[in-house]
Amino acid sequence: MCGITGTLAFSNSGFRVTDAHLTSMRDAMVHRGPDGGGNWIAPNGLVGLAHRRLSIIDLSTSASQPMANEDGTLWISFNGEIYNHAEIRRELVQLGGHVWKTDHSDTEVILHAFEQWGIECLHRFRGMFAIALWDAKRDELWLIRDRVGIKPLYYSIHHGRLNFASEIKALLQDPEQPRAVNEEAFYHFLTFLASPAPDTLFAGIHKLPAGSWLRVNGKGERHEEKYWDVWDFVRPKTGIPEKEICEGLLVELRQAVQLRKVADVPMGVFLSGGVDSSTNAALFSEGEGGEVKTFTIGYQGENASYENETVYAKRMAELVGAKYHERLLSVDDLVDFVPEMIRLQDEPIADPVCVPLYYVCKLARDNGVIVCQLGEGADELYWGYPYWKRMLTLQNLDDWPLPRFLKRLGVGLLHALGKGDEEYTEWLRRGADGVPVFWGGADAFTESEKRKLLSPRLRKKFSGFTSWEALRPIRKRFEAKAWEKSHLNWMSYLDLSVRLPELLLMRVDKMSMGVSLEGRVPFLDHKFVEYSLGIPSAMKTKGGVLKYLLKTAVRGLVPDDLIDRKKKGFGIPMHEWIYARLGDDIEKELEAFCRRTDYFDFETVKKYIAAKDGYPLWYLYNFALWHKQYIEPA
Repeated sequence: MCGITGTLAFSNSGFRVTDAHLTSMRDAMVHRGPDGGGNWIAPNGLVGLAHRRLSIIDLSTSASQPMANEDGTLWISFNGEIYNHAEIRRELVQLGGHVWKTDHSDTEVILHAFEQWGIECLHRFRGMFAIALWDAKRDELWLIRDRVGIKPLYYSIHHGRLNFASEIKALLQDPEQPRAVNEEAFYHFLTFLASPAPDTLFAGIHKLPAGSWLRVNGKGERHEEKYWDVWDFVRPKTGIPEKEICEGLLVELRQAVQLRKVADVPMGVFLSGGVDSSTNAALFSEGEGGEVKTFTIGYQGENASYENETVYAKRMAELVGAKYHERLLSVDDLVDFVPEMIRLQDEPIADPVCVPLYYVCKLARDNGVIVCQLGEGADELYWGYPYWKRMLTLQNLDDWPLPRFLKRLGVGLLHALGKGDEEYTEWLRRGADGVPVFWGGADAFTESEKRKLLSPRLRKKFSGFTSWEALRPIRKRFEAKAWEKSHLNWMSYLDLSVRLPELLLMRVDKMSMGVSLEGRVPFLDHKFVEYSLGIPSAMKTKGGVLKYLLKTAVRGLVPDDLIDRKKKGFGIPMHEWIYARLGDDIEKELEAFCRRTDYFDFETVKKYIAAKDGYPLWYLYNFALWHKQYIEPA
C-alpha cells in the first residue's frame, strides 16, 4: 500500500516537471508510505511519476517505485496489491520474452502484464489498485482504479498539465491549483455524505470512478472507459438449491480471505463481534501457523446511544485462538482527533465512524501489525441493514397500482400539514416522480430539508434540481444490464456504485493510511461480488431475516448466538459525546461559518442546534471545518 502522484505536461503548455514539484506532492502523503520515496522524470520533462512506499510484498529495494520495464518504455507508480501476482508471473514466464529484476514484486507483474496483454490485463488482476502507467512508445498516461473502488485516484487538469495523486492534499501542493467549492457536489454531499464520482467537493478536482480507466496523451486528449460493471460478469444462480449456493458462497469467501493473507509483513483482523468480522476472523485463522492478532474498539462508561460489543469480540477471538487487543475510547479521544481527521479526509467523509476506525487502525499499528482485514461490503451484498429492510418494504408498497397524481396530491397535503420535511413525505415524492424510493444507505437530508437548509442563493440555483441527477446514469445501467431487476438488486448495485467506493471505502483508506496501515476487504473481492449478485433476491430475503443467506452459510464457523443476536453495527455514542464536549464548539463553528459564507440558512441551522440532533450537526460541522481548512485560506 502506498501513495502515488505525478504530472503529465501537455506538449504545447511550456510547463516542465521538476523534482521539487514532484517531491512536494509526493511528501504531502508521507503517511501513506513511510518506508521510502522515489521520483522519475522523463528526459524531456513532460512527464513525471512519484511514489511513497509502504512495503508489503517484496520488501527489497529492487521493488521500489517508480519502476520501469527492461527497456524503460513503460513506467509505473502503483498503490495497492495484486493478490494473484504469483500466478500471473508464472504464466508470463511460460510465455517468455520478459526480463525480471525482482523475486516476487506484484508491481513488476503489472508492467509485464501490460506489455503482454495491454489494458486487457486488468481482467486478470485480483486485488485493489490505483495505477499510473506511462507508455513512452505511445506517449500515453494511463490512470486506473480497481473494480470496486477500494483505492482512490484523483486528478486535476489546469495550466496545461494533468496532476494525479492518491490524495487531494498532494494536488493542492501545486501553487496554481485553484481552490473553490464544487457547489453541485456540495448539494449531493448533503444527501450521500460524499461526492459521487467523478466529482469531488473541490471544483476542478476529479476522482476516477470505480472500475474505470482514463487514458491521456501528450496533447491532452482524453478517453475514459468503465472496464468493469458487475452485471457484465454475473452468472445467475436460478434453480440452484439453497444448500449448494451456501456452499459455493463459503468457497468463494474462503478463497477471498486466503488471497488477502499474501504479505511479507505482520497481519491482523479487525473484530467487532458481529457476523461479518467474526466470519473474517474464523476464515483468516484457518491454517494459520502463528498467532492471529485481532483488534477491537469500545467506549468508556455507559452510553445510552451505543452499547459496547467488546464482550462478543473477545469471545470470538478466544474461539479462534487469537490474541485479543482492545482499546476503550473516551470523548477526549474524539476531541483530540477532530483536527487530524479533517486533514486526513481531504474532503468531508461525514461519517462519525471515522473516529473509532482511526483508533482501531492505530491500535493495530502500535502492536506491530501492518495489514488488517475488515468486513466492509457484506451488508450491501446480503441485505444486512435494518434500514434496507424498511426501504424494501416501502418500495414494495410504492409498487401498488396507485396513480402518480394521487401520490402528488398526498405530497402536497403533507406539505400543507407541515410534514414536508418528514422522511415518508420524501419517499412518497420519489414514488410520485416515478423513481426508486431507495437513494442509498446514507440519505442524510431529504430534498425538502435541503431546500430549507441552503442559503437563498443556492436555493435559487438548485430550484427544480434533485440528487436523483447523480443516480440517473447508475439507474440507466441497472435497467440495461441487471439480470434480475429486483428492488434488492438495485439497492446493492447503487451502494456498490456510490456509498461503498466514495464513503465507506474512503473512510477505510484515509483512516488506515493515516497511520500507515493497509486495510483489506475480502467481502469486496470482485469474484465474491459477482457470485453474490447472481443469487436470486428471494433467497437472500427469505423469512425476512437480515443477512439470512450469509448467516446460513457460516453456521458452524461462527457460534449461533453471535449469528442470531440483534445487529448493532460499528458505531459511536454520538449524542453523549457531542454534548459532553463538542456541543459548544459545534454551535460556535456553525454560527461563524454561516456569517462568513453563503452556503447555509442560519435560521435553519439554529433549529438543528436547538434540537441537539447529533448526526445532522456532525455532517454540517464536518463541512464547515473542511471549508475553513482547505478553501478559505485560498
